[in-house]
Amino acid sequence: MAFLFKRNPKTPAELVHALGEQLGKLDSPGDRRKAREEVSRYLDSIRNIIESSPDLKEIKGPEIIVSSSSHSTIDQISELAQEVYSTDVLYLLLSKLSNIEFDARKNVIALFSSLLRRRIGEHSPTIDYLTSRPQIIGLLLEGPNISEVSLNMGSMLREALRYEQISCLCLSSPQIWKYFGYCRSDSFEKSTEAFSTLSMILTTHRKPASDFIQVNMERFINEINKLIVYPNYVTKRESIKLLSQLILTKTNYNLMTTYVNSPHNLKLIMILLGDKSRNIQLEAFDVFKVFVANPRKNRATRDILIKNRDRLLSFLGDFHTDNSKYDDTFVAEKTFVLDQIRRLPRIRPKIYQATRNTIEGNGVIQNEVRNNNNRTSMETTFSAESVFEGKLEPLKKLHPSFQVDNENNLNEQTHHEQNIYTENEEGELRGSVYLDPKRSAKNVYTNARHALSSTVSPSLKNTSVSPLIQKPLDDPKQTPLSSSSHSVEQL
Repeated sequence: MAFLFKRNPKTPAELVHALGEQLGKLDSPGDRRKAREEVSRYLDSIRNIIESSPDLKEIKGPEIIVSSSSHSTIDQISELAQEVYSTDVLYLLLSKLSNIEFDARKNVIALFSSLLRRRIGEHSPTIDYLTSRPQIIGLLLEGPNISEVSLNMGSMLREALRYEQISCLCLSSPQIWKYFGYCRSDSFEKSTEAFSTLSMILTTHRKPASDFIQVNMERFINEINKLIVYPNYVTKRESIKLLSQLILTKTNYNLMTTYVNSPHNLKLIMILLGDKSRNIQLEAFDVFKVFVANPRKNRATRDILIKNRDRLLSFLGDFHTDNSKYDDTFVAEKTFVLDQIRRLPRIRPKIYQATRNTIEGNGVIQNEVRNNNNRTSMETTFSAESVFEGKLEPLKKLHPSFQVDNENNLNEQTHHEQNIYTENEEGELRGSVYLDPKRSAKNVYTNARHALSSTVSPSLKNTSVSPLIQKPLDDPKQTPLSSSSHSVEQL
């Protein structure tokens, strides 16, 4: 560090220029070692200039008295910044960061942060420079792929994300989608760094984040669903928390309505309600309550809730009762959810008889009478792991709660009318008739006529989703949702 005490030390512009020259030599095998030492020395000198400067954000008017030495330091900072902008040395520093000595990387972070804080009135020249050079933000977004400097890159990127213009740059970059994959990395350091950055991008500046989600709604929901069912505990818990935060944000109203009107999403959240981790159960409840509180439930999600009405009441009645002693908000929300579920109508399958012709051994045709209550169908379940693979796949029966009838077997019953809804305690919704409106205009008229009629015919026709047949628990005393791999009813 003897060069710091020379009679004619380098000016800030000369330091930046010399730093750029040494950075270019890092790729040369013969000069690499010496170049690394020189880079560290110049970065030390630059940091000394930065640390001796006053906080420029506080110098905003004539009421602030600045000494002549402070004026001199401010001029040095201004000269330093202008040289960094003109020589593009910041891009070189970030691209060569993994080749720089460990302590020198901290000086790069200090330089980057100082430039971001530099303001001229209400104007931020560094932000203007970064928006004109999106390649610099692109380098920071690639940080998780470079394990040696991922922490340094992530720190600088999150510092820049405090500014809305930088957030817009990140959201418009295709690299943003890679972060969903980084969050599912086996490396704990990589996944946590990526998730911290992704969460900040989606929550700090709500308007651009909301626009991004609106434009990429389907893809975004698919990616976030992969995260909430990922086996890693931290990823799963933080993803559900992020999802809850997003759908409860006012600017993300379209995300909320789209997400809670999907029966597939409801099944995932109901699976997570029965997770073995109590913390994940609580985070899932914060999303589940939105499904229940939605006043405009579509038919598919409403039918899933109706089918599992009694099981949900039994499960939620004992759900985290110990939290009731300390969290008044949780108690109020849980009470509200239980009240809304109680208002749902009960289901009772109508007993019907269907005949089919069978041929005895003697060739005589006989009629066989079958009772709906005696019918059995293959039961399948859905697990979070099968969803993560990209598709809900039928698995072996895991638990009697929230089970799904085989779709093929249900399709065999579509020509039978079934009494699905019965009067509940409040006398609401005695029954309903619903015909597929896509088949004919007459069905649309019939649906409207029955909806307005004072007496509703207690029958239900199959729509684009299969009708529900209530299947009671094998053991009435069995507590639903006692397993972490639960299945849910499918229409």
